[in-house]
Amino acid sequence: KMRLLHTMLRVGNLQTSIDFYTKLMGMKLLRQADNKEYQYTLAFIGYGEESDTTVLELTYNWGKDQYNIGEAYGHIAIGVDDIYALCEFIQQQGGDVYRKPGPVKGGESVIAFVRDPDGYAIELIENK
Repeated sequence: KMRLLHTMLRVGNLQTSIDFYTKLMGMKLLRQADNKEYQYTLAFIGYGEESDTTVLELTYNWGKDQYNIGEAYGHIAIGVDDIYALCEFIQQQGGDVYRKPGPVKGGESVIAFVRDPDGYAIELIENK
C-alpha cells in the first residue's frame, strides 16, 4: 500500500518554525534529531502520528538562515474548523494572514492564506 508520508520544508530558524506550527497551527512536535556529521537537524511535526497521517519534515541546515523559495513552490493546505477565529489568532500572534478568510473566487469553499516564518504559503480551507 502506498501513501503520502511527509512534505519537507527547509527552514532558517528551527525553533521559530516549530513554534509557528505547534503554537499557531496546532500541530505536535513528533520527533527531532541532529545529524552532527552532516550538520543538519530534522523535526517532524503534524496533527497525528507518522504511522497514520502525513506530516511536515522541517529541515534546518546549520548556519543557513534563509532560502529562496522560488516560483515553482505552491502551498500546503490545511483543513480547519473555524477559519475566521484561526486567522484572527494568527494575526494576534504576529503571523502573516495575507489573504483574509472568505469564499474562493468562483466557488463556495471558504479559504485564507498565511505565510510561515520562512515565507512558505499555507492555504487554510474551512471544513464543511
